[in-house]
Amino acid sequence: MRGGTALGAALLSLLTLPAHVSPAHASPAPPRPAAAAVAPPQPDLTGLRSVLRTATQQGAPGAMARLDDHGSVHRLAVGLADRRTQRALGAGNRFRVGSVTKIFSTVVLLQLVDEGKLSLDAPVNRYLPKLLPDGRITVRHLLSHRSGLYDYTNDLFASTVRGFEAVRTRVFTYRQLLNRSLRHARTTAPGGAYSYSNTNFVVAGMLIEKLSGHTVGTEYRKRIIEPLKLRDTFYVHPATAIPGLHTRGYLTPDAPATTLVDATRQTVSWAQSAGALISSTRDLNVFLSSVLRGRLTSAGALTQMRRWVPAGTRQAYGLGLRRRDLSCGVSVYGHTGAVQGYYTYAFTSKDGQRSLSALANTSNSARVHNTMLRTLESAFCGKATGARRGVVLPHERAEDIAAATARDSAATVRN
Repeated sequence: MRGGTALGAALLSLLTLPAHVSPAHASPAPPRPAAAAVAPPQPDLTGLRSVLRTATQQGAPGAMARLDDHGSVHRLAVGLADRRTQRALGAGNRFRVGSVTKIFSTVVLLQLVDEGKLSLDAPVNRYLPKLLPDGRITVRHLLSHRSGLYDYTNDLFASTVRGFEAVRTRVFTYRQLLNRSLRHARTTAPGGAYSYSNTNFVVAGMLIEKLSGHTVGTEYRKRIIEPLKLRDTFYVHPATAIPGLHTRGYLTPDAPATTLVDATRQTVSWAQSAGALISSTRDLNVFLSSVLRGRLTSAGALTQMRRWVPAGTRQAYGLGLRRRDLSCGVSVYGHTGAVQGYYTYAFTSKDGQRSLSALANTSNSARVHNTMLRTLESAFCGKATGARRGVVLPHERAEDIAAATARDSAATVRN
């Protein structure tokens, strides 16, 4: 990471609420009960570095993490940022954050709620007339993945590499992506069970642009990036390059023992407001801490963001925000991100005082994904991890891309 980390922490502590924040217009309904608050034990930095090394042994060219803990900063990086030049991965490298973008999109929409321009429980079709075939789908349903809209990425990436190469340089409109979803039957009635779908956040992007009159990139910059002084966060769609010093991303093919595909240059137009942002571990920690400390929305909007529904083993989902309940009883809040070549893990404590962002510069590897999830155990549970106490941590599939076709195979690759 570049210098000035102490200054960055000081700036974070001095941030004030943006001028647009006003009393919440969100529903006053109380949030669902969350897991009891448990103070995190001291982080296990040795264990955290071991997790990163294991990810590289399993096929990721490099892995890194940054832990901001009550003003202390810890940066760890192992392996390579560039396999061709053998450049080492640095903790300050920029990367594609995938579905962590969904928190940014949600924050923008909640700010519009605070401004009285949007109601979470209003039908989407009130703002985008005749867009959706079911007029009962609300904004809240979108942001909590309970709309029933089919995830179009299941079709795009049924074949991982071939699907990626077909869209690497394509530029889609939001409407084209939505139409791909609407060819399929809906997965549940509006307000039904959680079912992850990138389509929800494509529609969220359409709402942002309709209600603000600006592109999502402009709204991210004006409402989040500039107020928080995020120096590594960009929305460059449809450009294909990552600005400045960055790590290259490598896609793991479906077939075992095949060569990694350099996926760095891409439009990410298939994701846009669902997953196209670029950032760094430093910026993600500043952002997430600010979200949980209520520095970007009203208190009422943050309460709505933390209305949880079940979303898998030891997980719940609010509005664009995931809660993970760790083996030691600590809950953390944030999102994972998967975009071709990059796995991102960005979570913070309930009070926003301890934040971890981690990256492996590969994707489509269940082994690497499940290994990298253990960064949360080391960072927030310390040495009292579930594995050491005889608790088996759940094995899960990354659902950020093509949830219905996610693979559990552990492909090995040639270097």
